[in-house]
Amino acid sequence: MVARYRQAGARIAIDDFGAGYSQLDRVLALQPDILKLDMRLFQAAALGGPSSEVVKALAQMAEKTGCWIIAEGVETEAQLNFALECGSRYVQGFLFARAQTGFFTTDAFVEQFAQLRQRYVQRKLTERGRLMIMRRQLTELMAILQDWAQARAPLSALPQLDAFPWLLRFYQCDRHGTQLTPNLEWRNNCWKADNRYLGHNWSWRPYFYHLLAEGWDERRLTLSNTYRDATSNQYCLTAGQFFDNGERLLLIDIDAAGL
Repeated sequence: MVARYRQAGARIAIDDFGAGYSQLDRVLALQPDILKLDMRLFQAAALGGPSSEVVKALAQMAEKTGCWIIAEGVETEAQLNFALECGSRYVQGFLFARAQTGFFTTDAFVEQFAQLRQRYVQRKLTERGRLMIMRRQLTELMAILQDWAQARAPLSALPQLDAFPWLLRFYQCDRHGTQLTPNLEWRNNCWKADNRYLGHNWSWRPYFYHLLAEGWDERRLTLSNTYRDATSNQYCLTAGQFFDNGERLLLIDIDAAGL
């Protein structure tokens, strides 16, 4: 039936994706052109938390399979921003208008959306600006920590790093991804060593093989994408840089909530 509709020139959409029977097996079977996110799922995800990650993952899956995303139930500017974060091609909801018996003109919402889009872009530029400031601070922090590591100084010689409140922990790995040192964390006004991960190999993590690909030759600082830490459930970034003639890698875990 889907094939016959396509032959007639129709596009195929799955409605209320993420709820009821509109699940992944149907996407794989029908290969739709459009996925309409379930309104309740979308509105809950726009509030943040684990459901937001699920919806973003669904949107990424849709993008990779060539689907367009439609976000239903967009009633606030925050929900519109989340829809744009998810890469939604289309949005619908009371933020623009309530249902009417007749069609709207094609340019009915152009001016309103242009203003909303500009505010969204400005917010993303502000976020990017904060990230650029953090990268400069990370360069400074890397130099401090690498000097300490090169000197093989005791833990007591580590300075207090109040200028970097987003620092969660740092540790060293060899060039193959095996952790050489404990995790070092600033807690209760002193440095604490966590030995649980000594000897673990992290080469399978995306940030590590990105470091190998991008940072090995130039020894430049590389910053991962944001991810949710499985142990602490925090949003994190990991920064890394090779030192000691490329034999060691210093990794810094960052609290990404402020970004």
